[in-house]
Amino acid sequence: MTTATEPRYAAAPPPHGYRFPVPPYPTGWFQVAYSDELGPAGVLPLHYFGQHLVLYRDGDGIARVLDAFCPHLGAHLGYGGVVEDGCIRCPFHAWKFNGAGECVEVPYAEKIPALAKLRAWPVCEKNGLILVFHHIGGGEPLWDIPDVPEYADPNWTDYIRRRWRIRSHNQEMGENAVDSAHFKYVHGTPEQPRSRAEIEGHILHVRSPVQYTTPQGTVEGQIASDNYGFGFGIVRFTGIVETLIVSSVTPIDGEYVDVRFSFKTKRIGSEEITSNVGKAFIAEIERQMGQDIPIWENKVMKVPPVLCDGDGPIGLFRRWSKQFYLPDATPEMFAAGQQHADGAS
Repeated sequence: MTTATEPRYAAAPPPHGYRFPVPPYPTGWFQVAYSDELGPAGVLPLHYFGQHLVLYRDGDGIARVLDAFCPHLGAHLGYGGVVEDGCIRCPFHAWKFNGAGECVEVPYAEKIPALAKLRAWPVCEKNGLILVFHHIGGGEPLWDIPDVPEYADPNWTDYIRRRWRIRSHNQEMGENAVDSAHFKYVHGTPEQPRSRAEIEGHILHVRSPVQYTTPQGTVEGQIASDNYGFGFGIVRFTGIVETLIVSSVTPIDGEYVDVRFSFKTKRIGSEEITSNVGKAFIAEIERQMGQDIPIWENKVMKVPPVLCDGDGPIGLFRRWSKQFYLPDATPEMFAAGQQHADGAS
């Protein structure tokens, strides 16, 4: 029988001495590119979840992701692969694979080998992002990515993008949203926010009241964070001006994660005013990231942690996190929400 300090993971924890006693690649949707990075018949090599992948856009404009190495003699389809008739052709011997990973042509052979297949990954293209679903047990997607209403709203600016490569883990970085004390003692906020968190299946809702100091005095605001698993989140800031971050943290190789923040600002007044407000907001987020990164890159995950009454809902966050390491997770289990999160220990 497992206990609260011994989660039922999909595989044995990493070797002794590893900083994070949880699997490095949790279940979830994770961004691998922006839509405009993949043009018609475009091909991109990827390296995520400790694996080499290839991303391409087929003749119908649909983004496809396959394992990268041709099963024939191992060429990487992301380097020199060509899109033809909705398929990708290997640059080495011209074997052709469709979006399901099936070899549909070997130009110099009469019979296609039965084992000539590649893994096809579930892909979602929405909100200007291309995402891949990784299931720790090898299963199908367990939930959908929501539409971001602000994405196509002309009252909001286009994305302004920032990206970091950080030596950390999805769970460690996600925990920041509920770590109330660090906002004051790391980032220097005037007050320590009292964050409230609620679990809704695979979604974690966090609400944190904040105070902004302005020349006209203190302005009350809120940070509202909705996290759809570890890989996709929407953070909305209200108070002085409405701003938004669409965030994705994608594991690369068990040591590093690829972090993308896509910022949007609600238009106020002239383009110049909106631009200046957006720049100031992004600069503040970049300042805080600069403070967080050396801590993330050099800390360990304590299981169990020693917590006190002012820390925020860290315990609830960790209960929610456990469901993304279960190899037998199903949509019904995620729909159970709080009950499943509590029962996963």
